[in-house]
Amino acid sequence: MSTDDSILIATDEIDGIWPFLQSIDWRDPWLAVLLTFHIAITMTALMTRNHANFQIILFLVLLLLVYFSESINEVAATNWRVFSRQQYFDSKGLFISIVFSVPILINCMIMVASWLYQSSQLMTSLKRAQLRQQAKNRQLDGETNNSKMAVRQKND
Repeated sequence: MSTDDSILIATDEIDGIWPFLQSIDWRDPWLAVLLTFHIAITMTALMTRNHANFQIILFLVLLLLVYFSESINEVAATNWRVFSRQQYFDSKGLFISIVFSVPILINCMIMVASWLYQSSQLMTSLKRAQLRQQAKNRQLDGETNNSKMAVRQKND
């Protein structure tokens, strides 16, 4: 057994997400950068919820990052010594899925939920405006009919 093998965690030994997350050395600087990235993306998604064009671009970029996470995992697995103290990047992609893709997908779900909420609010205000306009039209039609009847009665 080499020294690199002693710090590896076999994926078949993992019995849950929480023990897996506890086995990670979170003091690794690149993990702090990754955590900062996720916090920044979440804050950006929340603060730009009223800027649809920016959010669409952000959403697509995040989905592209998730799509390419397998390739990112392969590159990180071959070059882990450059930026990490431990080899986290297994061939099945468990690590990158949990610490990279899942938070990104949660951010995407937050954006979609925000879009659905905004759409429902817009539809509600649109329907209220339609009902107000219909009531106004009925009131104007009623006044017009009343004035026509008054003119007829005067002529008779």
